[in-house]
Amino acid sequence: MAADLIAGLRVLKGAGAEEQARRRYHTVSQSSLAATLGATRAQARYKGAFLSLNGLFLAVVALVGGLLALRGRISPGEFVAAVGLAQYLVAPLQVLGWFSGVAARGRASAQRLSAVLSAPSAVTAGTKALPRPVRGEIRLDGVAAGSLAGLHLTVGAGELLGVVAESEDAASLLGCVGRDADPEAGAVHLDGVALADLDPAEVRSAILVTHHHATLFEGGLLDNVAVAAAAGADVDAAMAAARADEVAQALPHGWESSLDEAGRSLSGGQRQRVVLARSLAADPAVLVLHDPTTAIDAVTEAAIAEGIRGLRQGRTTILLTTSPALLAVADRVAMVQDGVVTAEGTHVGLAASRETYRRMVLA
Repeated sequence: MAADLIAGLRVLKGAGAEEQARRRYHTVSQSSLAATLGATRAQARYKGAFLSLNGLFLAVVALVGGLLALRGRISPGEFVAAVGLAQYLVAPLQVLGWFSGVAARGRASAQRLSAVLSAPSAVTAGTKALPRPVRGEIRLDGVAAGSLAGLHLTVGAGELLGVVAESEDAASLLGCVGRDADPEAGAVHLDGVALADLDPAEVRSAILVTHHHATLFEGGLLDNVAVAAAAGADVDAAMAAARADEVAQALPHGWESSLDEAGRSLSGGQRQRVVLARSLAADPAVLVLHDPTTAIDAVTEAAIAEGIRGLRQGRTTILLTTSPALLAVADRVAMVQDGVVTAEGTHVGLAASRETYRRMVLA
């Protein structure tokens, strides 16, 4: 959390949110401190008790041996030998105590893992299969989920569709199309098959939803792009379309450069370009991009828009964004308000005829 605050300090200052961030950090810090002290106290009690038992064991052996020696039942040499052997047993007993502590921590961790793994799935697996090859036609029939209120929308196979929506509508739409959750009413269809009738793994092999906050992994820059590349995909073309090749050129070791955790060694715009390149390299039948260029300058954004259009030619692509550059290259734009489609057309046509559209996109 401290690393995130430092990375976003300029943004926090610009928004005047330093005090709120300070209070949040203080709360989390105190909670972490209390948990650490609780764990340390428990560990101290355990170790103290175990060391006390070891000491008591040696004391009992020495006391009993001493009494026996005084009564002449054992010789002084046997007494010394017994005490010495007892001391040798202390080390194995300490190992046993260490193992017991590790086992206790492992059991607690296993319980947490078990709770996650045994949690019911958000969606159930269907029994139908997609027709092959996947054409990529998406149809939403009266979808009600979250803020969506009976949304009707069709995306033709191979179409590049721009969608302008408020944040709540966008989040609900992404969840339904990516099948993170099934609609409360209505259905989402892919090539005529309801997503609810498919296995989630099959849905995600055909539909890739790249969220705005998608992150990178610690490791090589090229590895972050190639890790999701489809068989036979042109990774170089994907990097060029996303202008991620320019990111590599700006780094001292090019594509061999290593990234920090979550790609923090890159700027926000650089991270977005690498994430976009990874999504394009995956080459899914349906690609859904949510605000992929918010931290990128206007000139580069326009070039990326043309790159996406060129690389995704003939493949279904949904751009969920308010970027004029991206919307301008879309075949069609749909505007979603209050959970329903309120207008459809081209970017130029909607900008000329719809005040609400101009406010959402051009303001």
